[in-house]
Amino acid sequence: MRQTSPLALTPWVRGLIIANAVVYLLTITVFTGPWFLEHFAFHPARAAQQWWSFATYMFLHQGLLHLAFNMLLLFVFGRAVEEEMGGWFGLYYAFCGLGGAILSYAFTLVWPVAPFIGASGAVLGVALAFAMRWPNTPLYVFPIPVPIKAKWLVLFFAGIDILFVAPSMSGGVARLAHLGGLLFGYLYIKAEDTVVHRARRAAARVTASRRRLPRPERAPAPQRNAAPRSVEDDVDRVLDKISASGLDSLTPDERRLLDEASRELRES
Repeated sequence: MRQTSPLALTPWVRGLIIANAVVYLLTITVFTGPWFLEHFAFHPARAAQQWWSFATYMFLHQGLLHLAFNMLLLFVFGRAVEEEMGGWFGLYYAFCGLGGAILSYAFTLVWPVAPFIGASGAVLGVALAFAMRWPNTPLYVFPIPVPIKAKWLVLFFAGIDILFVAPSMSGGVARLAHLGGLLFGYLYIKAEDTVVHRARRAAARVTASRRRLPRPERAPAPQRNAAPRSVEDDVDRVLDKISASGLDSLTPDERRLLDEASRELRES
């Protein structure tokens, strides 16, 4: 985990906090009628007709405390996770929020689920990513005087949601959305780790295979005395020919070669 300023904001975290704050201000100043929540909150029973609500519900909050809690968690956990994921953080956040809606929608097949709003599912997915990357990071939670490791804090959140999921289906805190965000976040990270692991193994195999291949032999460096040795060989060949067949057996080129060799020998 990189060391950054305690108040520094990464691009996606900053943008999401601003977007949620702006939408909240609009809901308490401009879009104050019940029609707004009817159209943009997530209603599992009619989500197929209001398909856009799979995304819009994440930017709506029931009050300032609800908004502040979610944005505080995003601020605490999101910066390090975004530095780790880079530009993929936005996709991961949306995937976790979508998971909260999908799990709630799936439960409507067996049990009615009340409408809900809030970024909690997406934010808890971010908290899970932090706990899986840096499980032993100590975190201070007011008013507890001692630090709590990230993994235990996220497990506590998940345990509370599992414990109270049944009563929440009729209204109140969207426990199913929380669990959906945690579940989809876990699946995303495991899939990402698998892909990265396979890519590293493939790269290692390619590197190993290249090491096993025979290296191409390099052409010998040209030697400075290569040309004189070649002339000497030709002269020796011509002299051998004279010894074997006489001077008349030489060709014009061989005679010329012998003359040039004789001239160089006299001038040296």
